[in-house]
Amino acid sequence: MAQKIKCSHILVQKQSVALEICERIKKGEKFGKLAKELSIDSGSAKKDGSLGYFTKGMMVKPFEEAAFKLQVGQVSEPIKTEFGYHVIKRFG
Repeated sequence: MAQKIKCSHILVQKQSVALEICERIKKGEKFGKLAKELSIDSGSAKKDGSLGYFTKGMMVKPFEEAAFKLQVGQVSEPIKTEFGYHVIKRFG
């Protein structure tokens, strides 16, 4: 069976904004609160950025590669895809 992971993300248009979000998380701000406030992915933003569980092949390549490298609880640096810049947190 394919490995399933659970992640949340914050999607923004600019790398500078994504880097700022990473800094705010490092300073202790809550990922979910920032997702609700700043993410342009309105569907997941309502759920604290949650994308639920997914397996390989379900997400765009750069996002998937970054997400599967994260440890549970870890937050990524900004990841560029055709949608913008993602800050990803792995939950499971």
